[in-house]
Amino acid sequence: MTTLDAARLTTREINTRLRELQDGAHVTITDPRGRHNLAVGLMNKISITIDGNAGYYAGGLGDGPDITVNGFTGWGVGENLMSGTIRIKGSVSQSAAASAHGGIVIVEGDASLRAGISLKGGTLAIAGDAGNLTGFMAQAGTILIGGNAGEALGDSLYEATIYVAGDIENLGADAMRTDLTEDDVTAVKQLCAQVGFEHISPQEVTKVTSARRLYHFTTQHASAY
Repeated sequence: MTTLDAARLTTREINTRLRELQDGAHVTITDPRGRHNLAVGLMNKISITIDGNAGYYAGGLGDGPDITVNGFTGWGVGENLMSGTIRIKGSVSQSAAASAHGGIVIVEGDASLRAGISLKGGTLAIAGDAGNLTGFMAQAGTILIGGNAGEALGDSLYEATIYVAGDIENLGADAMRTDLTEDDVTAVKQLCAQVGFEHISPQEVTKVTSARRLYHFTTQHASAY
């Protein structure tokens, strides 16, 4: 077990040491105090515990590591994630898992605005509520919301799928409620087991997908303005 003290080391020093660790290593970052850009750009398969709150872009651009944050995070946690797991024990600020291509971001609290924006194949699981514009322009992947969803859910959605256990304030442009299939129920059940969300009933979630009306721009769209 390696310990890196954020009170003594700069962010660059911490990330450099993380990149030098061999696959299978375990490391704890202590005293982070909301430090930005922790554990970014890592490609080694290591386990990282950030023991406290993290700032912007924690775990961004990751391709392999498993990260646990024992606290809250700022904007863009898991941005452009390629593979690996990021688990946040608290709530997250805006744009969690933005443009994530793979891997999974797990939020044990609530998520602020634009969670899963431009998602490109990753998975975002939120135990609590999600703010406005969650899933905005999400292109592929899965978003699971264990609480309620705010305004404009799935606005300009492409091929991602959103499951909501609670209430939906309203849907965004080109998003629609879709009938739940047995495959959906199985997928939600498996995802809940993977992330440890026991409060969700897979048979009772609402499925939201794209209505596919905005896929092609036409002169009719232009004439409306």
